[in-house]
Amino acid sequence: MPEQRTVTISIPPPLAREVDRLARKEGRTRSELFREAFRQYATRIERWDRVFELGRDLSRRKGLAEADIDRAVKEERRARTR
Repeated sequence: MPEQRTVTISIPPPLAREVDRLARKEGRTRSELFREAFRQYATRIERWDRVFELGRDLSRRKGLAEADIDRAVKEERRARTR
């Protein structure tokens, strides 16, 4: 097993109770839950970083300014609510 590091965090009591409830329900430890939560969070952040990078590259290639993109997003949102 790889070397482990202990990290201490503080969470409010209601969240701690929810963590304990979920850990019991899933038969896991708190540490396992927090490791999984962090992995999912990190993966989500990396995906969004890639999305924004692709958007920047595409807008640069098409010569679009940030205002053009804002306008297009607003128009699309308006069209979806009609």
